[in-house]
Amino acid sequence: MTVRIRVVDAEDAGALAAVLRRNRAFLAPWDPVRDDAYFTVDGQRTLLRQSLRRYEQGLDWPAVITVDGAPVGRVNLNNIVRGAFCSADLGYWVDSAHNGRGVATAAVATIVATAFTDLGLHRLQAGTLPHNLGSQRVLQRNGFTPIGVAPRYLHIAGRWQDHLLFQRLADD
Repeated sequence: MTVRIRVVDAEDAGALAAVLRRNRAFLAPWDPVRDDAYFTVDGQRTLLRQSLRRYEQGLDWPAVITVDGAPVGRVNLNNIVRGAFCSADLGYWVDSAHNGRGVATAAVATIVATAFTDLGLHRLQAGTLPHNLGSQRVLQRNGFTPIGVAPRYLHIAGRWQDHLLFQRLADD
């Protein structure tokens, strides 16, 4: 099994929409409530075009995760801030068929290297729901350390939910 990441392309819309439709129930507890359009090719194409505009502006680094060349998820650096902060937020999801097989861990390792080497960032932050132990293990395997709890941090699964925050510094 070969896990890779690459910057998204609008042509990924069909494959990502199919993966998201298959995983709608699996991802629902960890995601904001999504309207039906999100799971369509057109909805994904719109999202990918927005992501690519932010990429061109240096604000995000949106990637698709592939296993043996087939898209199986996303990993992203969002809200890239330069200057004295030099930081970004990390987010990711993986198809349930690849869950627990090291795919997310490998994808996060690759984007961490990109963030610190290619983009010259100093810090990455990620948040997980307190009961998302799998995601916490992915972060810990990649050298992230817990830094605190953010009460009612994100509107996930229809309600404001606390998140455990993790960070990794370039010199860790």
